[in-house]
Amino acid sequence: MWEYTDKVKKFFLEPKNIGEVENPDAVGDVGSMVCGDALRLTLKIDKDTSRITDAKFQTFGCASAIASSSALTELIKGKTLDEAIQVTNQDIAEFLGGLPQEKMHCSVLGREALESAIANYKGIPIAVEEEGKVLCKCFNVTEEKIRKVAIENHLTTVDEITDYTKAGGGCGECRPDIEAILRDIWSLKAPEKPVKPKKLTNLQKIALIQEIIEREIRPGLQADGGDIELIDIDGNRVIIALRGMCTGCAMAGVTINGVQLKLRELVSDDIVIEAQ
Repeated sequence: MWEYTDKVKKFFLEPKNIGEVENPDAVGDVGSMVCGDALRLTLKIDKDTSRITDAKFQTFGCASAIASSSALTELIKGKTLDEAIQVTNQDIAEFLGGLPQEKMHCSVLGREALESAIANYKGIPIAVEEEGKVLCKCFNVTEEKIRKVAIENHLTTVDEITDYTKAGGGCGECRPDIEAILRDIWSLKAPEKPVKPKKLTNLQKIALIQEIIEREIRPGLQADGGDIELIDIDGNRVIIALRGMCTGCAMAGVTINGVQLKLRELVSDDIVIEAQ
């Protein structure tokens, strides 16, 4: 039997923002009732400020799915789209005081609904998965999703992938393929969990942020024709600008979120990225 935090129980028994926004500006539909979890996220957005003024959800799923969806709406209301896209599935779980490991896929579903809704608002078409890309036929999970979730959450085992995506939790036929993907991602060995420095002076923090951007982030962007410029560091606020092919890219929000995740891993949990 799973143990739920008091906050998960509260957001399940007394969910906030349930329903559908009237005349929504953005709609995100993810999951499938056939596979056990489905979520519709609707948003009202101030067009002048790109700020989310209202967010509501409808979900078909377990207590964790309802609580995660409700938590998501609370986290993103009042945020701009650029700020909202930085909310991760881990942020959703932490907001609830934690989720059972086997239920982390509910927080991932929330993150996917947010990405879908913002893409819908910006008029970015959601690509239909190419034939042959679905790896787990039991739960309709693609290889691309497995790779993305594994990297974002540092997952190294098939069981962890199942907890976060459900893939491999049905007939089990895809488990060897998932193992192969994990070996490919982590170059035949598990990634070392990043260890943050216990305490840094302001000068040490600035130097470390600069080093990580140069060593860990810029090479990957430059390989795809993009770039990043560090504009300023003000306490825990890191102000950047995307350059090259990253400028105006439809996936700029995802890139910014990736930069924030990396700096939170290696510098401090309270780093906040702001893009100019």
